[in-house]
Amino acid sequence: MISSLRHKSFYPWLVVALLWGVALLNYMDRQMLSTMREAMQVDIPQLQRAETFGVLMAVFLYIYGVMSPIAGIVADRSNRKWLIVGSLFVWSAVTYGMGMAHDYATLLVLRAIMGFSEALYIPTALSLIADYHTGKNRSLAIGLHMTGLYTGQALGGFGATLAASKGWHTAFHWFGIIGICYAVLLAILLVEKKHEPSLEEPASEGRLSLPKSLLLLFSNVAFWILLFYFAAPSLPGWAIKNWLPTLFADSLNIPMAKAGPLSTITIAISSFIGVIVGGILSDKWVQKNIRGRIYTSAIGLGLTIPALLFLGLGQTLPAVVGAAVCFGIGFGIFDANNMPILCQVVPKKLRATAYGFMNMVGVFAGAVITQWLGKFKDEGHFGLGFALLGGAVLLALLLQLLFLKPKTTEK
Repeated sequence: MISSLRHKSFYPWLVVALLWGVALLNYMDRQMLSTMREAMQVDIPQLQRAETFGVLMAVFLYIYGVMSPIAGIVADRSNRKWLIVGSLFVWSAVTYGMGMAHDYATLLVLRAIMGFSEALYIPTALSLIADYHTGKNRSLAIGLHMTGLYTGQALGGFGATLAASKGWHTAFHWFGIIGICYAVLLAILLVEKKHEPSLEEPASEGRLSLPKSLLLLFSNVAFWILLFYFAAPSLPGWAIKNWLPTLFADSLNIPMAKAGPLSTITIAISSFIGVIVGGILSDKWVQKNIRGRIYTSAIGLGLTIPALLFLGLGQTLPAVVGAAVCFGIGFGIFDANNMPILCQVVPKKLRATAYGFMNMVGVFAGAVITQWLGKFKDEGHFGLGFALLGGAVLLALLLQLLFLKPKTTEK
């Protein structure tokens, strides 16, 4: 039954739907911790210091970053279905285990294991989706998948609400159980997409060795540009993921139980709009102009710059929420086009590897900014830290427009 299902015309979109659920769990499980600090610090006193909490958030990112290129290399050389299923099962089990933790050291170890397992997912999933979808609908397919990440981020915001009513232990337990059950469903329905050689690529051509693959990748100037172009916007991207609920609570003077859902739902809905608009616009624009995806992504980054300024300095509900909406739309447009742009400059057999390295530099940037903003928070300059991030985005935007010039829609 499953074998015949994969030959149906709708199966590529079913793959997106299946992975949408995984993406939701991926971000929900990591995001909920950022909104549950107040409930957890009663039982674990070390979490009362923002800088210590920042370390807990950052250790995930450091492990995640180190593992990302390794995950990409493995994904280009193995069965991507089982990598996805295995990583989902492990991080869901870790989420369940966090509900049993009673000290800071245990949380730190579990958070590190979560970083290891979750790193396997994104490069693998985006590579699989890119293989199932052609250039005519690739940005839209990637964008729809990204809405799963945003939805998971939003649902993670309810962690504070659930923790307040049922306890933080119960919140972790339920989210973990859901992920374990979904891993079983995915093992049944998801099918690997076998590589089909193009006319220019003989079927007899073997896989490149790891040294040759890395040499081919890093001798590509366009890929170096993509690394910075991806890293700079990741600074505010991770700042939003890890600290926006706290910023809402501080700027609007509201409790975290309200700030968590308000901030994450605002970002999720606006980002959802952004990836759909950015995906459709990019898929149409690239058919008429080879740099259509570049220009679409630039529009998205341009929207995030004033948004960061108002997020950091705003003190009223319309200003802060409006800025969050603007940032979400812009970042969604940017998010929908990263892998499609990568497909224009990197060969098919190296896509997961390339995205793994991009994810690594982006995550390391996120780890640095997570700790940096924790320090700013303790020193009373939290909003200013957000506002300053617009400068990094502006630099990435200029670099992208001036130097990123693909010559084909499909490398």
